[in-house]
Amino acid sequence: MTITAYQVLAPLASILAILYAWSLVFRNKKTVWEGSIWTVFWCTISAIAIFPDLLEYLTQITGIQKRENAVFISSIGILFFAVFYIVMRLEAMEQRQSRIARKMALKDIDDEK
Repeated sequence: MTITAYQVLAPLASILAILYAWSLVFRNKKTVWEGSIWTVFWCTISAIAIFPDLLEYLTQITGIQKRENAVFISSIGILFFAVFYIVMRLEAMEQRQSRIARKMALKDIDDEK
């Protein structure tokens, strides 16, 4: 098996991305959940780069014959999950913002009395 530049560069880039993600977690700018998802994503990229035959397993799981199509459809599924996760986080932040605004308004009314 011949090792390509991609098989070397992708894992190195993955290691850097994972280290960066966890530095954000330790600085409390990201959650452990986000760091874990980021780690799984980049480990998957590295594994596929090092062992491209893993895509054959993906075609067997999905039932899609061509590897390219299996990767494409799986990526769309992952993106839908990511968008759903972002929407849920956004709704939670909006609810927190509304609660804070209500509390501040009630506090201002109490201070005026």
